[in-house]
Amino acid sequence: MYSGRMQSLLRTIEFLGLSLWLGSDVFLSFVVAPGAFRILASRDQAGAMVGFGLWWMHVIGVVCGIAILLARLLRTRTLSSLAAPAALCVVLMIGLTVVSQHAVSPKMAALRTQMGSIQTTAADSPLLAEFSRLHRISVSLESGVLLAGFTAMYLTVRELGVGR
Repeated sequence: MYSGRMQSLLRTIEFLGLSLWLGSDVFLSFVVAPGAFRILASRDQAGAMVGFGLWWMHVIGVVCGIAILLARLLRTRTLSSLAAPAALCVVLMIGLTVVSQHAVSPKMAALRTQMGSIQTTAADSPLLAEFSRLHRISVSLESGVLLAGFTAMYLTVRELGVGR
């Protein structure tokens, strides 16, 4: 087994990974996105800004997720620890993020290109309707990442046995 210091370092990596991922998701969702749509000159510019931030948030999230799982694996030295509820939440977070990044975001980008401008697209346009549907899916996926992340954080804290 690892020394107490190494155990603490690996736990810190797990908590840091979860904190960075959740913090970036909350910041993008509740600060950057609303701010971009409020401050920038057009919805198209705001959407481009949010899309850029979302891409980076997804990359950071997947890297953090892998780091969390590797730190857990090193700390416990057993593959079965990846089947623990906290680890399964992280796996779910990675899965939802990958689906959002590679299945939903590219389709939304293609629709934005086809429309030219969301602002000038007719409200009854089938392209805009499909974009709106995909946006709802994207928001649902990100909400799932947040919920799974908060759950993972709770379960990871509970694993420490604090207060027992």
